[in-house]
Amino acid sequence: MKKTALFLLFSSALMLQSFAQVAQWKNLFNEKDLNNWIQYNGKAEYRIEKGEIVGKTVFGTPNSFLSTKELYGDFILELDYKVNDTMNSGIQIRSELHDENDHCEVTDKITPNRVHGFQIEIDPSSRGWSSGIYDEARRDWIYPLSFNEKARNAFKHNDWNHVRVEAIGTHVRTWLNGVACAHVIDDMTLKGFISLQVHRIEKPTQAGEEIRWKNIKIQTDHLKPSAPDQIFVVNLLPNNLSDEEKLSGTVLLFDGKTTNGWKSPYAKEFPSKTWYVKDGVLNVGAGGTGPTYSNGGDIVTESTYKAFDLQFEFLLTDTANSGVKYYVTDPTQNHGEAIGLEYQILDDDKHPDAKMGTDGNRTCASLYDLIPGLRIGANRREKFPIGKWNRGRIIAFPDGRVEHWINGWKVIEYQRGTQYFKALVARSKYAKYANFGMAERGHILLQEHGTHVSYRSIKIKEFK
Repeated sequence: MKKTALFLLFSSALMLQSFAQVAQWKNLFNEKDLNNWIQYNGKAEYRIEKGEIVGKTVFGTPNSFLSTKELYGDFILELDYKVNDTMNSGIQIRSELHDENDHCEVTDKITPNRVHGFQIEIDPSSRGWSSGIYDEARRDWIYPLSFNEKARNAFKHNDWNHVRVEAIGTHVRTWLNGVACAHVIDDMTLKGFISLQVHRIEKPTQAGEEIRWKNIKIQTDHLKPSAPDQIFVVNLLPNNLSDEEKLSGTVLLFDGKTTNGWKSPYAKEFPSKTWYVKDGVLNVGAGGTGPTYSNGGDIVTESTYKAFDLQFEFLLTDTANSGVKYYVTDPTQNHGEAIGLEYQILDDDKHPDAKMGTDGNRTCASLYDLIPGLRIGANRREKFPIGKWNRGRIIAFPDGRVEHWINGWKVIEYQRGTQYFKALVARSKYAKYANFGMAERGHILLQEHGTHVSYRSIKIKEFK
């Protein structure tokens, strides 16, 4: 009997210990009052009705944020919301109030104590970016759902939608109605308040629109991340590969320390001049110009690639000019030149090349001398800031389609080998090269053009 009693007591203790280590949910909203919340920025109306928080638009006021008084670092958040098809809203996480001593640049210089930080988008429009990740008043879109087309249909119109957010360490992941939507890795802000946003409106006729939130709960201890969901990952940590990226087959082309894997197109070695690595950054200095090895010249990957998703970050200096070329072939096949299709890297405001070519087809992110990159549009940043990191991306699909992206926006899409493509080549500086841009596979090239440009986080995923 004594042994049995001791065994039962020991088993009970283990069960209690195990139970204590399971993440527990805590309600952020008690369905009675908003005593644990505070409103920032705008004067939209918030009220409680039927155990729900109701936010209502008000004309003539900026974005409004009903925010938790408590700050949260690592957490799992779940809630439900319901909104009509015309109202825009969002859920702020790890957010802060801006002041003059902030370490980051807030885009809104007018609103005092401006809320900024990650926003989990609520977008009932035809764009369908709900549960994408926007950086409110700071860096614009980080994870638009153009990165994850399957998630654009997860939103339920005129019905309740269920959101899950996992913010664990540097990882922020979102789900909408059980569909994996976004995955961002970033260390800019790792702790802050949670907010329910009512977006400002443009017209008096939009006043009075409402959004409802309920079942707002959070876990903060003993968190267990969900299993990998195999969606695209936006990793903003320099020269870093997450486990999810590795599982997808993504590899680094620059390790942040050495020039391993790169060489001159005209020799077996890496150039001894102009290029150098410092503080995790691959730099091309403002040295000599031209493709010759003695001046430094361009560099290419030792490997060649057929179909791929190439990501890179670049930082421009004043009047800078460079480029990322792909499907680059052996110089001996092309009049001694390492040529290929080029993603233009340029200071559009000051470098004269931006005004040459045709219709802006030599501006930043364009397909150089062939296709201009689309301008991002009203109220979007059309200029690529000097001295700050920009995110480039080139996707070359197995069927010959190619896309150029800049800072989360797709600005070019074309098909290699079409009559249109051939006509563009025929009127360009590349007309003299036979079958230009049509190589089955080729090197990735970083261009030296006599000005200082920096690169990092160069990574590639090959399509099977």
